[in-house]
Amino acid sequence: MALANAIPTRKNETMTGHLEPRLADFLRAARGRITPEAAGVIDDGRRRVEGLRREELAMLAGVSVDYYTRLEQGRSKSASAQVLEAIAEALQLDDTECAHLYTIAKPTPARRRRAPKPQQVHPATRTLLETLNEASRPAFVLGRRLEVLGQNRLAALLIADFEALPATERNQARFVFLDPHARELYADWEQVAADTVAMLRMDAGRHPEDPGLGRLVGDLSIQCPEFGRLWARHRVHQRSTGTKRYHHPLVGDLTITYQALTPGDDPDQTLMIYDTEPGSSSAHALQLLATNSRNEYASGSEQQLKRSA
Repeated sequence: MALANAIPTRKNETMTGHLEPRLADFLRAARGRITPEAAGVIDDGRRRVEGLRREELAMLAGVSVDYYTRLEQGRSKSASAQVLEAIAEALQLDDTECAHLYTIAKPTPARRRRAPKPQQVHPATRTLLETLNEASRPAFVLGRRLEVLGQNRLAALLIADFEALPATERNQARFVFLDPHARELYADWEQVAADTVAMLRMDAGRHPEDPGLGRLVGDLSIQCPEFGRLWARHRVHQRSTGTKRYHHPLVGDLTITYQALTPGDDPDQTLMIYDTEPGSSSAHALQLLATNSRNEYASGSEQQLKRSA
């Protein structure tokens, strides 16, 4: 079972098998996002498609219309570095989109499939999570498929206590799209949702044969039509730094800044560290949450001592 524009019925992108991003699909979606005005192309007003026409994009990239058409129709599944560079410039791709384009245009040779090893947070990273908690900094670790591999107590209070959930539900994408609390928590839920799908698209480019990712995308597409529509856009995103707004049920509205780091032992893990502007109302709200976190921890430790006595 598949959803149109969400999980294509082609055998190269199924719910439980490969989730191979096709160069053709990405090119069509990217071309549809560019207006003639943005590309410097004269619009004659008789346009049957969104964005640029194939012949307009081919002209901007300096390639023949026939060659570009074959790329978009999947009849030519690869292109030289020079052609990719020209197409990326014509499509006005950013650095993240360019990296994704090169990844899916130059796939690695097929190898014998092996089940991916379960990801684990390095002990040193777990120690860092606790150190950040003591410094009133929410922090958590994301793995492949946006699985939440670890978090400190402050992150659990700010977002959700993923470690209290069954292992199969410790996933940021599942939380964003399937947990009603997420729509109330994120002040800009639509943008968070779009970025979440774009990060999964990036993951699919790096790990097209990951069956777990295929199942995740299939589940989300079936249970949340909004996910399917966003998946069909073929946008990609990679976190580095930015801001995020929360509407928290305990401490109210706050804006955090985040930084994404990669632990040295696993390039497919991302350490997210949150902070607030010193002296701001957001900093005050986060400090209240940190105080609550410490009180809960102290209360829990006291109860454990009483049971041990």
